[in-house]
Amino acid sequence: MRKCHIAPLACAAALLGTALGAAPSAAAHRVHLVKPGESIQKAVDSARPGDVVLLARGTHHGSVNVTTPGLTLRGMGRGTVLEPGKGTSTATTKPSTGSGTAEAAEAAEAAKAAGSCAAAGNGICVAGTKDHNVDYVTIASLTVTGFSKTGVYANEADGLTVRNVTAVKNGVWGIATEHSVHGLFRDNTARDNGDAGLFLANTVKEEQGATDTEGTVVEHNRLEGNRIGVTVRRLRNLTIVDNHLTRNCAGVFVVGDENKPKTGFVTVRDNRIERNNKSCPKTARLDALQGSGIVLTGADDNLVTHNVIKDNAGKSPLSGGIVVFKSFVGATSERNRIIDNLLRDNSPADLVNTDPGKGNTFRDNSCRSSKPAGLC
Repeated sequence: MRKCHIAPLACAAALLGTALGAAPSAAAHRVHLVKPGESIQKAVDSARPGDVVLLARGTHHGSVNVTTPGLTLRGMGRGTVLEPGKGTSTATTKPSTGSGTAEAAEAAEAAKAAGSCAAAGNGICVAGTKDHNVDYVTIASLTVTGFSKTGVYANEADGLTVRNVTAVKNGVWGIATEHSVHGLFRDNTARDNGDAGLFLANTVKEEQGATDTEGTVVEHNRLEGNRIGVTVRRLRNLTIVDNHLTRNCAGVFVVGDENKPKTGFVTVRDNRIERNNKSCPKTARLDALQGSGIVLTGADDNLVTHNVIKDNAGKSPLSGGIVVFKSFVGATSERNRIIDNLLRDNSPADLVNTDPGKGNTFRDNSCRSSKPAGLC
């Protein structure tokens, strides 16, 4: 008979819990190890909330679609690499001859999930719906490279964490989100991606007012060699803090338009933004870019403070250290505060204001040149 060396009532409760099959503790969460050549999607689909899918070092192929809340998809550092599949995704697994139609159906579902992410040109997708966010997913400690659109993409995600991810040479964005809230993007490297290293937006498919991220934070990231380091598009209430942005065409873009509410209440502070002098041609939406540190356009009530902005030089209409620019669709920027920044050797000027909007404040900045004169 099992002995109890604890108080009688506690002992009875413990034995009763055992007899009734008490729910497992958090320690019962499983780790699903995936080696190169094995199906990541199959492991993700078999995981339960709170589980970890751990990718071993080496090169993995194919795309991954995550819809399980509370899941962690983690590698073992930069040496864990995810790149596009060769021919077919590794999620397309052959059914075992001994397990019949059930495993075949499971494999088909895994292939379909990964295939939708791959068809969109993405590496890792965190995919919720308008009616049901996918909550508290973590993507961590891996490299994602070579995808035609985005390395890590999330839609309708609540509480997403992306940390220690290296997103390199993806066709459009390194890391991107739409319709998402409460995000944390920390200690990532986004390098040499076709558009933004980190792209945060309400949506890119339709025109609508800015949405509230409810406190998303972008911190301690290195954003290098992209078209734009960080783009915040039609969003409100987020912080960009303590990042290093260099060798992009532009460092930080905070972008709005004529839709209401406007982009706003974004804090950009304590960042180092230097030598963003890569030259990028004009696009359908944006003029040519070169030498832009921080650009605010069509955005209200933002705070830009305690940044170090140096050696950003170009001849674009958006060039300069900190630029407040009237939107290309005519929307003004108002009540922005640019205070206590250190600016040196930016061209055509450290501070540039070409926006007729009211209430923009330039105060206590350490700088040497401005357009118009008198902002330093």
